[in-house]
Amino acid sequence: MSVTGRYAIAADVVFDGAKIHQNSAILIEESQIVAIAPRDAVSTSVDVYEAPTGAWLAPGFIDIQVNGGGDALFNADPTPEGLTKIVAAHRRFGTTALVPTLITDADEIMTAALRAVETMLPREPGILGIHLEGPFLSPDKPGVHRRDLIRRPEPHHLQMLAAFRPGVLLVTLAPEVAPAGFIAELVAAGAKVSLGHSMATYEQTRAAMAEGLTGFTHLFNAMRPLSAREPGPIAAALESPNAYYGLIVDGEHVAPAMLALALRGAGHPMLVTDAMPPVGGAKHDFMLQGAEITVRDGRCVTSDGVLAGSSLDMATAVRNCVRLLGLPLERALRFASTEPADFLGVGHVLGRLAPGHRADIVALDRSDLSVVATWVAGKKSDDGTKPDRT
Repeated sequence: MSVTGRYAIAADVVFDGAKIHQNSAILIEESQIVAIAPRDAVSTSVDVYEAPTGAWLAPGFIDIQVNGGGDALFNADPTPEGLTKIVAAHRRFGTTALVPTLITDADEIMTAALRAVETMLPREPGILGIHLEGPFLSPDKPGVHRRDLIRRPEPHHLQMLAAFRPGVLLVTLAPEVAPAGFIAELVAAGAKVSLGHSMATYEQTRAAMAEGLTGFTHLFNAMRPLSAREPGPIAAALESPNAYYGLIVDGEHVAPAMLALALRGAGHPMLVTDAMPPVGGAKHDFMLQGAEITVRDGRCVTSDGVLAGSSLDMATAVRNCVRLLGLPLERALRFASTEPADFLGVGHVLGRLAPGHRADIVALDRSDLSVVATWVAGKKSDDGTKPDRT
């Protein structure tokens, strides 16, 4: 880096989250973006990293649902060391910021996870907060969550969650099991609330949205389906311009036709991985709360075939949007960065390449959409990795 503390990253294409800049450079000072300028306008006194020919620079990916990675599972290892492994594993695939996700577990594990994230937030810019997916879910839509740990919220839960201040707090719950006013209290305490693992009716969903619920966790999966006389939460999500819904675009969780339907909705699609330990790891199986989970044909499943998260990474999710759904790359990149940043309330500093935003950047090989390099808060990470399949 130059003595001025400034440097630049230059590429044939820079996508800033809204528009494309040809043959341009991103000027960075310390951890922040200063400007996007024509490549030939960068001062000769500034050090320049030249991306490979044809590469795209884009906002770093933001994943709001990450259960594990690098052979670590957050539920099994709710510690700073476990989080370090997870963050490093996903960074290889362009994820520059994530929200580690704890699925339904005992109160003591929830407390340990909250403390681990609080410890890591000042140290690791790639961690934005915590996502508690449960335990306030419907026992009729548990997915791989243990039914014996699913429970209704009690006063001490609200106290526990309201005490978490330093980062994003995202809570996935089933509105029909929450007491009246509970969602509004969470929102008032600063939490983002998302519907998931729910049999809520359309009316119950709309009532939850009136209390401040804005998210829908892995839309279509583990929730009441659309039907002629009961539209349920899916219709409520798709018709609302204020809704943000996560989509697992792995070709397994949701059929392409249903994904295409979601993309035509009035709300905001977001790519999520629901990733498990095999992402960026060396093992193809792991234990989840006493159950053995195996990766079979790209699917994380229990012994009886129940989906248990995914082996998806964000770079592959972006590729699938382009190849499986036929989306323009720019739109897929927004789903992986700009939309989740806005949902979490950090869109003023993340999810875009613009002056004043943190320099979280991914460089992509345009030929196969593999990750060439990533930068987090202006610091270059190790080189990315080519995909297993192109």
